[in-house]
Amino acid sequence: MKGNSYLSRKLHSLLGVIPLSLFIITHALTNFSAVEGGSERFKAAVGFINGLPLVNVLELFGIFIPLIFHGVYGLYIAYQSNLNTGQFSYGRNWAFALQRISGVITFIFVFWHVYQTRFQVAIGGITHDQLGMTMHNIATNPLFFTLYVIGVLASTFHFANGMWAFLVSWGITVSPRAQRVSSYIWMVVFVLVSAMFLMSLSAFRGDEFKEAAAALDAIRTIV
Repeated sequence: MKGNSYLSRKLHSLLGVIPLSLFIITHALTNFSAVEGGSERFKAAVGFINGLPLVNVLELFGIFIPLIFHGVYGLYIAYQSNLNTGQFSYGRNWAFALQRISGVITFIFVFWHVYQTRFQVAIGGITHDQLGMTMHNIATNPLFFTLYVIGVLASTFHFANGMWAFLVSWGITVSPRAQRVSSYIWMVVFVLVSAMFLMSLSAFRGDEFKEAAAALDAIRTIV
């Protein structure tokens, strides 16, 4: 792998930007529908995403396989990285360290979240209509809620800071001024997307999702 490290890192960078961007943005918008319109709006948003043509193929080849490569190779990069923030404690060096740390957290969090949601739908444990109830149960569990907050913040930071690094490494933002402006833009993106996710988690704790989850539990008890 060392002989092809340049190409591998470029591929790692590209396959992180495209699928992670899609994963983050679609999730942020879909989940935020719970804030805007509650359980029914969220259910409609989930239905729209899963009603797209060839959605399973798009998810597999457009998101999950690229993310697996990006995540596994990212763990390899993180393992090799020399986190020398104690010696050089300037902003970009801290961002480099946090990018590696947040990448590990993001890989674990995305895998766990997909297992709790998308995988359960795939094996028939729940339906798409019951994802809101699943998220309610997650959001009202103190441990899960805390871990989700950590995972969300790590994922959105990894996405935003990764986009900054992508623009630099691909020669799009070359000058110091362009890189400075880019850092401001992606800082704002990090704050906005993080806020959307955290507001969504709070919305999933609401009474409307609680009533839907209680109704489902009652049906399961009768059956």
